[in-house]
Amino acid sequence: MLLDERIWSLFKRHWRVTLTYWSALFSFGLCIAFLGPTVLDLRCQTQSTLQQITWVFFSQQFFLLVGSSLGGLFKKTLPRSLLALFCCTLIISLVFAVIPLCNHVLLLSVAMAIAGLAMGVIDTLSCLQLVRLYQKDSAMFLQALQFFSGLGALVSPLVADPFLAEDSCVLSANWTVNSSSPSDLQHLRSSMAGQGATIGNISQYPLHTEGVVVTRVSYAFWIMALINLPVPAAVLALMYHERLLPFSDNSPRLIVRDSLSSTSPHEDNSNVHGSSFACCNLAKLRDRPASFFILHALGGGILFITDGIIGSYAGFVYTYAVSPPLLMGHKTAGCLDSTFWASITIGRLAFIYLSYRYTAPRLLTFSLVGVILVQCLLLIFYTSHVFLFIGTCALGLCISSVFPSLLAFTEDMLDYKGCATTVLVTSASTGEMVMQLLVGSVIHSQGSYTFLLCCTISSFIAFSLFLLLLLVQRVHKNCLTDSPQSTDMKEKPQTGGS
Repeated sequence: MLLDERIWSLFKRHWRVTLTYWSALFSFGLCIAFLGPTVLDLRCQTQSTLQQITWVFFSQQFFLLVGSSLGGLFKKTLPRSLLALFCCTLIISLVFAVIPLCNHVLLLSVAMAIAGLAMGVIDTLSCLQLVRLYQKDSAMFLQALQFFSGLGALVSPLVADPFLAEDSCVLSANWTVNSSSPSDLQHLRSSMAGQGATIGNISQYPLHTEGVVVTRVSYAFWIMALINLPVPAAVLALMYHERLLPFSDNSPRLIVRDSLSSTSPHEDNSNVHGSSFACCNLAKLRDRPASFFILHALGGGILFITDGIIGSYAGFVYTYAVSPPLLMGHKTAGCLDSTFWASITIGRLAFIYLSYRYTAPRLLTFSLVGVILVQCLLLIFYTSHVFLFIGTCALGLCISSVFPSLLAFTEDMLDYKGCATTVLVTSASTGEMVMQLLVGSVIHSQGSYTFLLCCTISSFIAFSLFLLLLLVQRVHKNCLTDSPQSTDMKEKPQTGGS
């Protein structure tokens, strides 16, 4: 059998809620990947400049960070958690439907801010609830969760591609004289995949803002709204099945009962259904050892860097490929970003099984060492077109499992209190936004080769932080063993009584 009987029975007990959270991350991936390919058509629709349209990128990323930070507030009870998930997934469908009606860049930025907020809540809430359901067995289920996110990110550009303008989508009186060619437009789309951070290098292309708008991108958004609509429907169906809707009868709630039975028998139920930040209130923080805070900081730092590497590589590998010394063709270089995301998705699919067979520290060691080796080889063979594709595939496969593996490992070290998930998801979102800006500014000032150098240095720092995390984990375990609280917990079963 691929899975032992215990894991399989655990999944069968929670399969409805598990599939619901997996589908919610599909919505997340669908929404996060569409902006890069469609941004030029959206520029035409809003009749804005390239500089103005980049505020849409910032709006989405900033509010995604805010949503990730606030997502933990909705895990207090199961009804609140599923209600928040239903609202957020429905908001994503509504935003897809409304985007074609946004004829000004400010309206588009507001729509993307709302979508970003919903995406951040979905990301944090899905991770929190799966960790809470499966606890020590959560690693493989988190790998599957991230796989569905990558699947959504692959589907979104495929849906949008047939509806993208192949020529200038704003026709002015002198468009035949100054308009950009189709190859220029393809170059612009690929260059702006990095959240618009390379805007300084591509602003020389003439793009009109006044004239007749000719674009069919609205159909792409309406199709994506329909594709995403089954997700909130699935959440609503789960709420009905578990008797969580107002018009349902008052039968026992299966998921609530199973969630309580899966917790430690000595754990107070008020911790399970209490505040999402119960482990972080000031009264309890006074009794925490320093290693508790260091583990949060190190885990957040590792994900800040590794998710930053993912965002930077996806955003700037095209710019690196078309610049000296590679000077790759625009069409060939445009495949690199898709290749990278496809390898990440395949890697997460493979690591679903590997996370069942091997421990999280071993998988993290393999992944981070693999990232370093691939980055060093990319630096050595920096003039090879073939190795750039090979290295892109290998990097995606290696780095794909870091987030879910580290999340499961950190929560295990900190006894599944939930605060670690909020900290790690927020750190990952912050790193993806901040590192793209930093790497983009370095490339703009120092040249494209520094892109690989920045990613390599970052991967060494991430591995060093991981080694430090393993060291602090031992110290933290010793602190818990020697603390009076752990002694009291051991004596509790003996002193119990009515």
